[in-house]
Amino acid sequence: METTITDVIVIGAGAVGENVVDRAIAGGLEAIVVEHELVGGECSYWACEPSKTLLRSGAALRAAQRVPGAAEAVTGGLDADAVLARRDARVGDWDDTGQIRWLDGIGATLVRGHGVLAGERRVRVTAPGGDEALLEARHAVVVATGSTPRLPDIDGLALARPWTSREATSAERVPERLAIIGGGVVGCELAAAWASLGSEVTLLTRSGILSKFEPFAGELVTAGLRSLGVDVRTDCSPDAVRRDAVDAVVLALPGGAEVVADEVLVATGRRAGSEDVGLETVGLAPGDWIDVDDTMRVRADGLGWLYAAGDVTGRALFTHQGKYQARAAGDAIAARAAGAPVDDAPWGAHVATADHAAVPRVAFTEPEAAMVGLTAAEAARRGIRTRVVDYDLGWVAGATDRADGYEGRANLVVDEDRRVVVGATFVGQDVAELLHAATIAVVGEVPIERLWHAVPAFPTISEVWLRLLEGYGRPGHEGAA
Repeated sequence: METTITDVIVIGAGAVGENVVDRAIAGGLEAIVVEHELVGGECSYWACEPSKTLLRSGAALRAAQRVPGAAEAVTGGLDADAVLARRDARVGDWDDTGQIRWLDGIGATLVRGHGVLAGERRVRVTAPGGDEALLEARHAVVVATGSTPRLPDIDGLALARPWTSREATSAERVPERLAIIGGGVVGCELAAAWASLGSEVTLLTRSGILSKFEPFAGELVTAGLRSLGVDVRTDCSPDAVRRDAVDAVVLALPGGAEVVADEVLVATGRRAGSEDVGLETVGLAPGDWIDVDDTMRVRADGLGWLYAAGDVTGRALFTHQGKYQARAAGDAIAARAAGAPVDDAPWGAHVATADHAAVPRVAFTEPEAAMVGLTAAEAARRGIRTRVVDYDLGWVAGATDRADGYEGRANLVVDEDRRVVVGATFVGQDVAELLHAATIAVVGEVPIERLWHAVPAFPTISEVWLRLLEGYGRPGHEGAA
């Protein structure tokens, strides 16, 4: 078998793999990327892009209905066919031609097929037709194979042909009845999307709604989903699931109750996409999250050439964090290949330090919930002495201008010893756009005293920053309420 030699090989051409390749090439290296599905990966075709497109129409309609004058102009509901057609266009009808043009434009080489590690710095690729090719890297191989949905151990579930996020974001019709198992971001977003499109949605969750956010986020989102007609049942998980004779899904609940639906969506977490990547050929365990340092290099003896980035590391399962890790990895690989210094100190140029304490996350549900950094509970677990400041977003002029009866809440978690913000959460209509300012404050460790001089424009929802700081206490008036 002929061997093709290059500088860097990336297994996986999703958003993370694309960014590794881009940075490596920008650093003067040659790169090959291997992909067995669509270039652009999960985010582009079955996750972020289609789900947010499905959500947007309902959010826009509700925003108009909350503003007198605009509300009177709304004379109908959503056109589901038009929403699905917009979704199809947004994902390019699941055609990756445009993404391939982008790879060509940066000088990357795409190899179609299933790539697996085949020993030190080697990757074997099996093409769709069965032909095999062997690739060898001079400097680095990067595993960027993402994650896959995890099915809970519920009797009969796997045989009931459940939807995962893939089926739920690419469905060609609106199910009349949809059951969702899981109350995390995916479950809450797709509950809002399909309820807006006319589905009768039942959401079952054992661990609560948005349990990784501040508790008030789960409370407000639960109320918001119920306002859309979603039947939210917390502390509830099915004992068994089956398809009946007429192809309906029957979920048997504790105590003998049942939920009957046309489809069941499982949104109970992800597992590492590392089962069929050849990890065993280099001494690693298939199926495990791949342990890496902050330059994304694998932490194992003799594997200084192997890197991993994105979901497969298990560090922070978000597209934006995966792309951040990819930039660190690509830059670090290029620096090491050139014999240049690697800036691997915390917050250095070649590391993904933010994964540990400054991860931004948004649930684009009803209403939006956005947070960055630590919740108050997590900060306490880490031994940080904190003060938490809360504010009702409905009292902010920019919010009340946006919608009559605006409901929302914001909070800051402040490290009292360093006097910096370590966490922030916002819940309400359009709050996702507040998040980056909070991310900058957390990453930059901006002193509370300095934040007072970041003046929010009036009237915007960002004025909540001023109100939160007033709640914390003015400089020279520490402790004032």
